[in-house]
Amino acid sequence: MAQEQIRVVTLNCWGLKYVSKDRHERVTAIASALARSDYDIIALQEIWVEADYNEIRQSVVPRLPYTKLFHSGALGAGLGILTRWPIIATSMTPYSLVGEPTDAFGGDWFVGKGVGSVTIMHPVLGPVQLFVTHFCAKGGESGPEYNRTYRLVNAWEFAKITRQAAELGRYVIAMGDFNSIPTSLPMNIVMNHAGLVDSWATSHAHIPPPSGMLSPIEGVVNYGVTADSPLNSYRDSEPSGDPIVRKYQGKRLDYILFRHPSPNATNDHLPRLTCRDSQVVFTDSIPNNSCSYSDHFGVEATLAIDTTYAGNQDDMASLKDTSALWFNSPSELSSNVITEMMSAFNTSYRMSQDRSRKELIIFGTSILALIGLIIGSAWVVVPWLNPVFVLLVIYLSWQATTKLYEGFIFGNWERKALQNIIEELELYKQILASQAPHDW
Repeated sequence: MAQEQIRVVTLNCWGLKYVSKDRHERVTAIASALARSDYDIIALQEIWVEADYNEIRQSVVPRLPYTKLFHSGALGAGLGILTRWPIIATSMTPYSLVGEPTDAFGGDWFVGKGVGSVTIMHPVLGPVQLFVTHFCAKGGESGPEYNRTYRLVNAWEFAKITRQAAELGRYVIAMGDFNSIPTSLPMNIVMNHAGLVDSWATSHAHIPPPSGMLSPIEGVVNYGVTADSPLNSYRDSEPSGDPIVRKYQGKRLDYILFRHPSPNATNDHLPRLTCRDSQVVFTDSIPNNSCSYSDHFGVEATLAIDTTYAGNQDDMASLKDTSALWFNSPSELSSNVITEMMSAFNTSYRMSQDRSRKELIIFGTSILALIGLIIGSAWVVVPWLNPVFVLLVIYLSWQATTKLYEGFIFGNWERKALQNIIEELELYKQILASQAPHDW
């Protein structure tokens, strides 16, 4: 059997300037580790500082000469891809909703979260489209789905883009920090609408669900934990109250996904892509230091290419398993998933309306108070009150401006984005319902 392979790694570098701890030491260690590695494709997230990206790029450029740092938002996208094969096209697609402008500590509004893509020319597979992304983290994993509306928006838009790439006849490899556990609704959308295969799940399908308390090492080795692990030096020392973290000793949030081109009459003889192995990496401390490489661990996968596949009917049945997804018909979302998505988006739409209404009331009240202060200041004869009036005027001016932007500009922006997606899902559901036979 004639085979080749593609070695892939993804890592969230936690490289926010002035905020991320030990950033210089960690980036240097990451660059050194990648320079010693044998990866063919490297995907990076949270590589916000261009100098950090350049340090990593310089360390691997003798072996991976084709690189792309994606630019988006006020502080950058934080996404990069480095590859062994020539890049023939690139794109950066920001997500339509990523956060609220007043959520300064979350920061998602200020960075350009989205999906970066490069198309490479592989010597065996031909055009392969690589994707790297970083979903919004807000909302956690518990509670109603509308808490994770922005992440659901990210998942839907990401799934559409990767599906379109496969429909154009390209192999797809998608990597990144999806901020979602495997059983979550966002990952359901990504996997089923885009028809993607989870490299970790396929290479660890023999591992049963945990039946008791796991050790942190078991969580990493057997269940692919990449975040909130006790093995990571940046995890909060306090015991976690998250049931997922307690069950698995962390969360699996980072993925390497792949799929074949959408099948048609002209591509029955394309090579078969499977996952030979996948592991969690960057789990130890950086050399001569006690800190981890990042607040996330990385994931690597070895994707094998079988060029002997002849596309006969007997072999086609074997391609429908989870390790080599190649459907005769497109992968689609179930009716229940679509309904759950639309319910979350409709709820968020109403909540956005209520929030905007309250913020515009605050805006109007602030303007009235500001007018009152300006008029009243003319009647104040006590000199020491003048600075107080000035500070109040500054505060009310700031609050009025902020609430006008948040309530009117951002509020309308958010609702129009939600309306677009709701209408897309309504049309999608109608098309699926009109198709017969169907089993969704």
